[in-house]
Amino acid sequence: MGSSVVDPDLRLGIVLLVLTGLAATAGRLSGLGEHRPMLVAATRATVQLAVVSVVLLAVVESLPLSAAFVVLMTAIASVTAAERVTGRPLRSPGARDRLLSTALPIAGGAAPVVALVLASGAVPFRGESVIPIAGILIGGAMTATSLAGRRLREELDQRRGEVEAALAMGFLPRDAVLFVVRPAAASALIPPLDQTRTVGLVTLPGAFVGVLLGGGTPLEAGAAQLLVLIGLLAAEMLAVWAVTELVGRGALLEDIPR
Repeated sequence: MGSSVVDPDLRLGIVLLVLTGLAATAGRLSGLGEHRPMLVAATRATVQLAVVSVVLLAVVESLPLSAAFVVLMTAIASVTAAERVTGRPLRSPGARDRLLSTALPIAGGAAPVVALVLASGAVPFRGESVIPIAGILIGGAMTATSLAGRRLREELDQRRGEVEAALAMGFLPRDAVLFVVRPAAASALIPPLDQTRTVGLVTLPGAFVGVLLGGGTPLEAGAAQLLVLIGLLAAEMLAVWAVTELVGRGALLEDIPR
């Protein structure tokens, strides 16, 4: 056993194969039809993490390269969120506009938090610090964007008549849409709120465990986790707010009653 709790050896490979098989089998036997996505996700994760691990060895020593890697993460997050929010594949017409529209809440949610954390000196201004913090916040903003956008799309599909009724009563288009969908957008904040409320009581999240495994004290681990959790709350709140406004202004979803 090395300095990490997990050694990248044959035993790990066997466990990962068994866990992937378990997930895929459950996906098939449950009738949910998720066995293939489980296999694809596990395979992609393995390949991507292997590649990223090699790339990070080269970029973490350079701030410009680290910044470029963060931009790449944001771009990939935007592609993922755009497909989730709009329900349309990347190659369909209007992809550029959809990507820009989803990049705004992701970058707008993560960037202010990253800037504040780095400017305060709470996190060292080095590649090995910037990339993990930015990655966590971008990932959180992406998830919030995807959840909020998809939920709003479904809400508008089901309650289109209410939006049209509000327009007929004299509501401005933005106000009519937000009147109907704004309560639904808040559901995207349930996961980060629950995680923050129960931290230490139900789970010990990754940042806490990571600091402990790296030799830090429990106090240092708690401080790092608190910074991550509250940073995520801020980033995801900003992202959901931006998604809601974009939907209300007809800039994210198509076929919005106006």
